[in-house]
Amino acid sequence: MKLATIGFVIALAPLWVQAARFGGPNAVDNQLKEDQKQHEVSARERWAEFGLNLGVDYFLVGLWASDALPQSDDNAFSGVGRFYGSWALLNREGANTGSLVWKLEHRYSFTDTAVKNLEFAAGGLGLVLPPFSDERLRLTNLYWKQTLSGGSATVVAGFLDVTDFFDVYALASPWTGFMNFAFSTGTTTVALPGDATLGVAAATMLGDNWFVIGGLTDMESDPTEPWKGFDTFFSDNRYFKSLELGWTSDQEQIYLNNAHVTLWHADRSEQQGTSEGQGINVSASAQMGAWLPFVRAGWSEDAGTLTEKSVSLGTGYYGLVEGSTLGAAVNWAEVPGADDQWTWELFYLFKPLPYLELTPDLQWVRNPALNPAQDNLLMYGIRGRIFY
Repeated sequence: MKLATIGFVIALAPLWVQAARFGGPNAVDNQLKEDQKQHEVSARERWAEFGLNLGVDYFLVGLWASDALPQSDDNAFSGVGRFYGSWALLNREGANTGSLVWKLEHRYSFTDTAVKNLEFAAGGLGLVLPPFSDERLRLTNLYWKQTLSGGSATVVAGFLDVTDFFDVYALASPWTGFMNFAFSTGTTTVALPGDATLGVAAATMLGDNWFVIGGLTDMESDPTEPWKGFDTFFSDNRYFKSLELGWTSDQEQIYLNNAHVTLWHADRSEQQGTSEGQGINVSASAQMGAWLPFVRAGWSEDAGTLTEKSVSLGTGYYGLVEGSTLGAAVNWAEVPGADDQWTWELFYLFKPLPYLELTPDLQWVRNPALNPAQDNLLMYGIRGRIFY
């Protein structure tokens, strides 16, 4: 099922003032728009007159596990600071706007084990909040975004984050949604490139409801040394290719009411430690009042992914109190040579202050694949965000 090299990729979210929103909730323009809902900032309003929209935030996560492998930690604390923004530089007042988009991050672990790796340390096969590592200063986004056809199509080119547009749904963001990667992009079955991957992407609506998204990006990207991407992209020729066909009730609700099928192929990557492989992902979610039920599944072949078969089922619930999100889900993953691993997660994001988000979280892993001596593993913690 090897995909042909694709020259189209996705559009992330449209311009700040446009309603159409290709891309996931953690795409820069979508994050900026969500932040603005919480509080009005007069300085931001003045900057926006010149097409400049800026955001800055800081996250701190503490996570604990009920057990750990020998010589491993049962707790982790990590932080991430981000500076992100977009600047409309071309045709600012028109429908087809060109913008420069960026995101810089500093990722730091206060403990020997970063939050990202705690599930491995505790004996489970999986990741928790993959961005919460110890990579220090790094680039995530730096690209040009061009909207076309009055906002119904978008093209982006530059240093991209594939998870902004690949297999997206509303609760996939590690910044605001589920913490366990089983409920995020690809449900642990995709050989994703790193962030700040050099590439091109595009998306377009096909009529009122159908859409197509595709991408071609570098498998050897290193966000701590992003400029090497020009050499690896044009010399190594190892790419991540994806093509997605989907349906939405309305373009403005594209990552809430969404059903899609995504095909992907990844070349061998030394940077990611994966082999050549391919796969397919399916996803469906629909907002029903305050509820957002979803089902997601992935299958892969030969890529060296965490799992090759995985299915997630769950729901979100919005507005238990103003600005809050409740999420609950279960994942099944087939583990070769071991019992199937099951993962449950429950989280609750709320805003005690206009500039503060807190997310207590509870996870239960049944049959942790890397610790067969244990039948059950509990992980619990809290994610905090201060933003401006």
